Amino acid sequence: MKAQPDTRSGSPVARYYRANDPKWHWLEAREAPEVSEFLENANQQQAEWFAPLTPLAETLYESHLARRELAITSLETPLDHFTFWSETGAEDDYPRWWRYPNGQPSLRECFFDVQARAADEDFYDMGDMALSPDEQWLAWTEDTQGDERYTLWIKSLPNGEPLALISDIGAGLCWAEDQTAASVTLFFTRFDDTQRPDSLWRVSLPFESPAQHADPILVLREEDPEFWLGIGKTRSREWLLIESGSKDTSEIHVLPAHQPAAMMLCIQPRQSGVEYSIDHRPGAFYRLHNQASAHFQLDYMAETALGNPDAQWQPLIAPREDVTLEGIDAFSWGLVIGERNHTQAQVTLRRWELDHQHHRTLDEYLALPEQPCSQLLEDAAHFDTRVLRLREESFTQPPSWFALDLATGERTLLKRAPVYGSLTPEQLVSRRLWATSQDGEQVPVSVVMRADLAHQPLPTLLYGYGAYGEALDPWFSISRLELLERGAAFAVAHVRGGGERGEPWYLQGKLAHKENSFHDFLAARDALVESGVSHPQRIAAYGASAGGLLVGTCVNRAPEAFCAALLDVPFLDVLRTMQNPDLPLTTAEYSEWGNPDIPEVAERIRGYSPMDNITAQSYPALWIEGSWFDTRVSYWEPAKYYAQVTQHQQGDAPVLLHTDMSSGHGGASGRFKAWRDTARQDAFILWALGLAATSSASAD
Repeated sequence: MKAQPDTRSGSPVARYYRANDPKWHWLEAREAPEVSEFLENANQQQAEWFAPLTPLAETLYESHLARRELAITSLETPLDHFTFWSETGAEDDYPRWWRYPNGQPSLRECFFDVQARAADEDFYDMGDMALSPDEQWLAWTEDTQGDERYTLWIKSLPNGEPLALISDIGAGLCWAEDQTAASVTLFFTRFDDTQRPDSLWRVSLPFESPAQHADPILVLREEDPEFWLGIGKTRSREWLLIESGSKDTSEIHVLPAHQPAAMMLCIQPRQSGVEYSIDHRPGAFYRLHNQASAHFQLDYMAETALGNPDAQWQPLIAPREDVTLEGIDAFSWGLVIGERNHTQAQVTLRRWELDHQHHRTLDEYLALPEQPCSQLLEDAAHFDTRVLRLREESFTQPPSWFALDLATGERTLLKRAPVYGSLTPEQLVSRRLWATSQDGEQVPVSVVMRADLAHQPLPTLLYGYGAYGEALDPWFSISRLELLERGAAFAVAHVRGGGERGEPWYLQGKLAHKENSFHDFLAARDALVESGVSHPQRIAAYGASAGGLLVGTCVNRAPEAFCAALLDVPFLDVLRTMQNPDLPLTTAEYSEWGNPDIPEVAERIRGYSPMDNITAQSYPALWIEGSWFDTRVSYWEPAKYYAQVTQHQQGDAPVLLHTDMSSGHGGASGRFKAWRDTARQDAFILWALGLAATSSASAD
């Protein structure tokens, strides 16, 4: 492998530095031509450095394609009138949607070609698609820039002309159940100036001429800048759910789905710190909430009591110290309840059969294929179905879909994602380690590697997120096989701030407790070394978005702990961003990071914000990714971090920035471009781990 050139010699940082702006705030002026010039120059610098690795990236990309099924047909889903499914061609980025009248597969027809709609766009993202109650109209939202502002489209099925109806709206859509021969009601959200979905609207669409619809009617406006609005519908199709929520507080209103212009009823007025969700079976509402315990409990209330201020919720499941209740799905026969075991950091699904008095006639846990693994209940269209679809996967096993017949208990394999190539799932092994953090807390660490290499310390990629209560449950990755086959291990640090060990795990890693996340991540790194899994000089870190904050902070504090770090659309300028309420997401994030208008909160954030803690030291190799149209983490955050670290770098490791000038926070649109981006990142990781010249044939 040829040596890459010194990134500081004639770099954009040296050429564009302004002595009167050492923090590089001028990069925030998007319209200034020198901003895009700087980013393009940084892209060129990155491309020149990366040139020797380009053949490896191409090999990884081609190998990735060879390992996976490129032509994909989804499972068929029968609704009331038609059976629907999607097909993605082997050379296509996007699917085509098909249907046939139930029981008549010979009458199949393509009713929506997403590949054709995206063909002429540099960026294309479908926010949502929704079928009308009679399944004869399709509504969808499109973003063709990457800024997450969508346009509402509609067409009659199967071959109606697509009509653009309303622009600059949110992604989500929901039909009411008031369809007649003449019209139907559709709900959508709109944004405020900070791109917060602050208002819910309904529009009545006349089938004869949808483009001639009346002006949309405002249903609800949320004035609190920390709250977002969303719309959904119960599986019973009897109620619309209008949720106004912040990061830690919920308020839900309901509307009769068949009377969308009726008066809304509030399930429970908001109380600071109280989160709840709602589901419905005829005769009862179910409420999952944390009013009395961070572990959540389940109650129910008679449907006839809705709107009665004196009505009392009746308990069904009391809170338990070792389990967090995560979700409920209501069916005509009962409930499926998601429970997370704190000790095992594992979700299990619990099935309840209920009679009309809410007495349990059956209570059982669905079997798990292995631990740890992910077992998810796929969406079921029919309220009375007694055949559940389950999706299961782990770090070593690809996704499999099963039909579980509740009448017989029989599990039928519907589909298993195929894996091609010389490294098979059976040749992998997964482990669960426990790291001891600074305060003595035990932090789970998941590892996957080749079984034949598991007896020796391996170069390792350590992945972290640790925010918003998101759980990094086991997932299989085709692209990850490229790293594993070449002799790397892949590890996940399940740090506090995530949700892997329930709601308390999240609460212990946010606001004033955020420091726990950083201690946990570094403890996970050390545990990998101490257990003999990882080579101490060959550990790279990966963090995206809020995970970029986690990794960026740890790199600032312990640069010697990592040989490299990959920061993907990373949230790095935490204090400055949180001090600007005009930016998208800022006010909604106060409950996650804190409001820096409070002096002690500002000091706390300043203490870990990666941008505010860059010092003159030897940083590891850094690969930093940004996106020009990113509205969640502005492009200037990774750009400013790159510039300042380059100036402070005391070692010889490269500091590289790449900004995708045509995408948003989610990165490239289209699966092939996204896979190419992954291949480039993996080539950098393999180079950093000392595996770039290792062929898969001689990886051991």
